[in-house]
Amino acid sequence: MKAGVRALGIAESYHPDRDRSTLAGAVVRSDRVCDGLAFGACTVGGTDATDAVIDLIDDLDRPDVRYVLLGAVAPAWYNLLDLSRVHEAVDRPVLAVTFEASTGLAAGLRDAFSDDELEERLETYRALPDRRELSVNDETVYVRCLDLEPAVADEVIRAFTPAGGRPEPIRVARVAARAADSYVRSG
Repeated sequence: MKAGVRALGIAESYHPDRDRSTLAGAVVRSDRVCDGLAFGACTVGGTDATDAVIDLIDDLDRPDVRYVLLGAVAPAWYNLLDLSRVHEAVDRPVLAVTFEASTGLAAGLRDAFSDDELEERLETYRALPDRRELSVNDETVYVRCLDLEPAVADEVIRAFTPAGGRPEPIRVARVAARAADSYVRSG
């Protein structure tokens, strides 16, 4: 992959004792240079994460970003992302990369919510693209993608993952979200 290809990683800093979760977006080139950051927030246990992610991407206003890499599909205590809506809004490939084996979110959703709140989240969850396992640098990640063939998605993730299993755009976004969250809590 050419050195100047850019991906936007989005990650969160979540604390269960707070009602908002800090989101950060980091634009990172495939040669590992970070050249943009943006911040946002979504409600813990809410349904506004998709809008918050779209707003964060819009605020960055970076048409040079080729891929959007999300570090979660259920940030902020089951504030599920609608990947199709994100993809439609940004008109470029969207990849959700997660880092833990899981039997799925349905049981957790049923434990945490009921009635319309549960049904809305289950509908969003069921609409997610299939999750598949990928080996990266001797680690396993789990990938959902829109607008890319699986083999191309694998290539993108590997190109943006110089070490370990966390793609650099998501890693930088996670560090930035934690720093921003720490700053807000201390202020």
